[in-house]
Amino acid sequence: MNVDVLIGLQWGDEGKGKIVDFLAPNYEIIARFQGGPNAGHTLVVNGEKIVLHTIPSGILHKNKINLIGNGVVINPTTLCEELDKLDKWNVSYADNLLLAERGHLILPTHKVLDAASEAAKGKAKIGSTLRGIGPTYMDKTGRNGLRVGDIHSSDFLEKYTKLKEKHLDLLRLYDFEFDIEAEEKNWFKSIERIKALKVVSSPYFLNEHIKKGHRILAEGAQGSMLDVDFGTYPFVTSSNTITAAACKGLGIGPNQIKDVIGISKAYCTRVGAGPFPTGQYNEIGEKLRVIGHEFGATTGRERGCGWIDLVALKFACIINGVTQIALTKADVLNDFDEIESGSSYTVNGKETKQVPFEMTDELKVNYTSHPGWKQSLEGITEYKDIPEKLSNYVTYLEAYLETPISMVSTGPGRKELILK
Repeated sequence: MNVDVLIGLQWGDEGKGKIVDFLAPNYEIIARFQGGPNAGHTLVVNGEKIVLHTIPSGILHKNKINLIGNGVVINPTTLCEELDKLDKWNVSYADNLLLAERGHLILPTHKVLDAASEAAKGKAKIGSTLRGIGPTYMDKTGRNGLRVGDIHSSDFLEKYTKLKEKHLDLLRLYDFEFDIEAEEKNWFKSIERIKALKVVSSPYFLNEHIKKGHRILAEGAQGSMLDVDFGTYPFVTSSNTITAAACKGLGIGPNQIKDVIGISKAYCTRVGAGPFPTGQYNEIGEKLRVIGHEFGATTGRERGCGWIDLVALKFACIINGVTQIALTKADVLNDFDEIESGSSYTVNGKETKQVPFEMTDELKVNYTSHPGWKQSLEGITEYKDIPEKLSNYVTYLEAYLETPISMVSTGPGRKELILK
């Protein structure tokens, strides 16, 4: 078992990028297995914030292979924008950034379809990032998609044109104006650039490395409560965001997975539309947003903020088979007198600790109160030195979730992390 999986346990934005960056030295390969440029993994290195959308978060470490797996949908233009950033930071990637040949491509018309569909929903819109993710996955399952391996084929332009025409036919159903000429020009320019990147068959590539005893960290995107099967449907993403997706998104067997590292904030956030049971649309939520700098790394939208939802979090631990949890942004709670945790729901007049089939506004959250630690965590490097009230909070979470918390993040920097 040479593969560890790292996934988000909430509605995304849990701080996965920082934890991957911290763990990367322990692995030979870091591999993204689902999602696309709707994800934003933020790293803070030497005070500089670095946001990656498609490229795995291990790219800043020399001599580490970073693979964009076949479960990821790729916008060539966005990928090249990230490569430009790596060039600016003098990060080498020619030899250690690989693309899976079966990964699907996001076309300019995918983005237009996304925007047209969302606009047509009116007040019922799901809060899409408008990056073309959903339409791309629809073409994938509809067996119409273009893949990375296609860009090297002699009939690539023909395949592109056929799919584009299909999209234009669909767009005639909408009252939506668009012009893709400039974006299409950049898209083809980007295609030429990514042709220089190494392309591999991920099942053969990864399993050969597994045979050699090399360790692989499978990096997920978004969060478990956005999973298309188990999330707050229909306000979810278009891919599976849970541990099982690592197998089909990379081409590895489930028997190769050892640890599942779940990432959770010490509180909870959600961006976009959809139910958010513990959301605090008041001074508490605003305080969390301001202290935690809670704005989407991809969209810039304000995140809804609230207390930690332990009912949803335990559900996420169950469906992912989580073996350990990294608790992030504990420092954001430094200045609270009381900290609440959502410990059960009341649904149709009955108390439950299970996530219901459908979350509605009628759902009521029952909270457990914890005294705040009311002190800074800056400079603390040993778990034994953290405030007693924070230690008690962590112990309570572990008991409720029946899962050990192995790391506690005390700030945004890559070194502001305490191993428990």
